[in-house]
Parts: sequence; structure tokens; C-alpha cells
Amino acid sequence: MQMHKPSAAAGDFPAFLSGFRDTLAMLFHSRFDIDGSGEQRGMPPFVLREILASDPLALFIPKEHGGAGLPPSATIAMLEAAAYESLPVSLLLGISGLMFLHPLGKYGEESIKGPIFSSFLRDKTLGGLMVTEPGHGSDALNMKTSYAETPGGYHLTGSKHWGGLTGWADFWLLAARPRGDDGEASGGLDFFVCEVERPGQKIVIEERFQNLGLYMIPYGLNRIDVTVPRENRLKRASTGLRMLLDMLHRNRIHFPGVAAGFLRRVTDEAIAHCRERHVTGASLLSFDQVKSRIARIQAGFTACSAMCVYAGAHGGVELDLSRDGTIPNTIKTVSTDLMHEASHSLMQLLGAKSYRLDHFAGRAFVDSRAYQIFEGSNDILYHQLGEGVVVRMLRQGEPNLLKHLRAYGPTSRACEYFKAALDVQLGDELEQRKAVTLGRIVSRIITMDLTITMGERGFRKDLVESCLQVFREDVDQLLASYRGTVMPLPVLDYEEGSSWLGCVDPP
Repeated sequence: MQMHKPSAAAGDFPAFLSGFRDTLAMLFHSRFDIDGSGEQRGMPPFVLREILASDPLALFIPKEHGGAGLPPSATIAMLEAAAYESLPVSLLLGISGLMFLHPLGKYGEESIKGPIFSSFLRDKTLGGLMVTEPGHGSDALNMKTSYAETPGGYHLTGSKHWGGLTGWADFWLLAARPRGDDGEASGGLDFFVCEVERPGQKIVIEERFQNLGLYMIPYGLNRIDVTVPRENRLKRASTGLRMLLDMLHRNRIHFPGVAAGFLRRVTDEAIAHCRERHVTGASLLSFDQVKSRIARIQAGFTACSAMCVYAGAHGGVELDLSRDGTIPNTIKTVSTDLMHEASHSLMQLLGAKSYRLDHFAGRAFVDSRAYQIFEGSNDILYHQLGEGVVVRMLRQGEPNLLKHLRAYGPTSRACEYFKAALDVQLGDELEQRKAVTLGRIVSRIITMDLTITMGERGFRKDLVESCLQVFREDVDQLLASYRGTVMPLPVLDYEEGSSWLGCVDPP
């Protein structure tokens, strides 16, 4: 007899969250051997059915349309619970909720919201977002997918790839630009809801990718040649770029929910292994290098918890997050760096057995790596953060970095840990690598500030202090790198004179 699962839409969030955790634990430790799945792609239909049975996606649907109507902290907590058991499951729910349901609720026409939201609640459907193209990844503003008005709506043509849930999603948000007289895309972005089961809206999958990691999530190359009704075009608040930034920033600000769940799991795995494993008669926990690795993993969990506190108050769909990407980009870059660093440490601690696709540590390593790339490559976002610091300083007429960070709210307290090192004058322009390093520095100072705030609200003091110590060490190292004056350059035509055999006696 199937047990009743508390629904997210029922109004009792603690009961839902507890039941959701129990369901995931049962699925991945009893009914479906996730560790033994190895190279298996996708997931058994019953697993997806059980995950969606308690309506976790209702947390992204407005109350007036049958959803939960809860604050962002609820969706963040749900993503955290999912990520503890499975990063791909958390990603699946995040894609459908943050990249489809939230934009639909905010920008969609009233005439299509009700039926689509009902489909998610009644039929347990999924949705996704297609922006990236084969020739235009981070360069989304020059995408080639275009649209033209027709008597019945809009005709969209082009190619999209790396859209999570390729072949699974029942609904897509498609990004396209107006088609000019020459047949090419031009002008700004617009977004359209595509209902793949409707006539004329089928998306053709030309290739299914063998993605490295995240095996449960299907990706591929898609050919777009669809006609959607007029009401399926999202309403611009101002420009399509602003709409896209609002979507991306809201998605990024929810990343720490995923990261906190993942890092809690990595922490638990690391502590359990090191307690049980003995070398020369001593527990691994007796070695200071082991303790250091676990402390760094745990510091990541604490930092991402602090980000969750911030996101719970500032991630609401009613807010316009398009204007300033500083905090969303900080959250995305730092949380995903912490995820991958932790997975690397876990593999080091576990040794050979972690180097298997059917072991949590091996999967965690490849699965977490993708998070540093999608939704904005971290190098690009760090560069934007560094440039943003210079722009603000120029606007304020303040050339001293320490004085600027003291006056800037998100860094005003944590910057005091680095007074001497930050007391430098910045020029009007930075070399790209310097801008990236500056972005990494400032993002970590912001993270420390968020952690201090969380500590003042009652979070466990020893975890906060340990986290701040780890981040102080990281910022000190980054500052030393920033002050370096010599930049190594690649030697492109390096073949001549580069054989080591020329440096030894002939064999």
C-alpha cells in the first residue's frame, strides 16, 4: 500500500520537507541503487514519479494557481534536501522551477498561466529553458535563433543545445531575436513558451549528448522550427536582456541551497570514512592534514548556509534582480567552487575506491564540476565582479580599495580582516587576469560578511569561526597572487628546443 506523501501545496511545509527527505532516502538507498547505477543514464520512470508525487514544484507556483505560495526559503530548503541525496535531482527540480515556472509566473500572459500550472500540479510535467546555441554560449546576445510574426502567432527557427531535460520537458522557454528582412536575427531578446505536445510546436532532437557527469539529466542538440500562439510570448518588463538577467540572477541566488545540501553530504561522507578508516593503528581523524581537509569542506557548508540565509530574504520572484549581479554572481561562483573543491578533497580522503563512477565520491566530483561552467562560467563571472569593483570606485571617485570596501555594504565588515593588504590604489583599468583575481577576492570577502551576519542570528559559533578562518587564508593567498607583478605567458610555437632528450647524453 502506497504511503501518503504530504504535498508542498497543502500548506504544511515542515511535514512536506520531512516526507520529501524520507522519499528521497528510500528511493536512493532502498528501491534504486544510485551508487550501483554506474554509467546508467536517465532514471527509472518510477523514481521520477515518486519524486514528483509530493508536488515539490508547487513551491514555484503562485498560490492563486494552486501552488504553495511560500517564501524563497522554502524552495531553497527543498533544493537542499534534494541535493543531499542527488545533485541531478536537485538540478532537475531547479531547472523546472527556477528556469520555467518562475519566469512564467512573473512574465507570462494570464491566459496561459492557469492551464500550464495546472498541468504541472495534475500531470507532474516538467519545463526547461533553451538559450545556449552551438555558436553562442556565453555570447547569448548574438544568438541566431530568430522569430517572425505570423497570422497565428510567432514562427521560431534555429538551434539550441545543452538545454537540461532535453527530450523530457513538456514545456520550454525559448529565447530568440527578431528576424530581419535579410532573414537573420537582429535586435534584442524575447522569450516564448513552447508546448511540445501541441501541433506545430514539436522540437526535434538531432543529437543526444554523452555528458560527462549528471547522468540522470538528458542534454542534446535541438532543432527549433515551431510556431507558437501570440499569447505564448512573455511580457517584457523593459528589455529582453533585463528579463534574462532577472531569470539568471534569481537562479544563481538559489544555488546555495543546492550547494549546502551537497556539502553537508560530502561532510558526512568524509567524517564517517575518516572515523572508520585506520592507518598504522590510528584513525585518519588523528592526522592534521585530514582534519584540515574536513574543516575546509565544512567551511564550505557553513558559507553556503550563510548564502541561503541571504537568498531566503532576497530571492523572491516579485523582486527585480536584473540591475545588480554582484551578490548573485558572488553566490554562484563561490558556492560552486566550494562544491568542486570539497568533492576533490573527499576523493583524496577516500583514496582508490572513490575513483569509481559507482561510488558517491567519484560521481560527486564529475557532477559538481559542471556547476562551475553552466549558468555563467565562473571565470567570466569573476571578471565581471572585478570590473564591477573598478566601475564603482571610479563612479565614487575613490581610488583606495580598502576605503571603497569599507563603504560598500556587502563588504563593510569582513574587509577589516585584511586592512593592510587591501590598502592599495587601483587604476582606471585592470588586466583581465587581475580583474578575475580581484573578483575572487571580493566575492570571498562578501561571503565572509554573509557568514558574520548569520553568526549574529544564532548559527553555531564554532562553525562560523572555522569558516571565517578558512576564508581568511584563501583571501590572503589571493591577495598575494594579486600583488604579483610577473605574468607567465604561453609560448605558442614551442616545439623547437623543447625536447628534454637534448638535455641529456644521447642514448
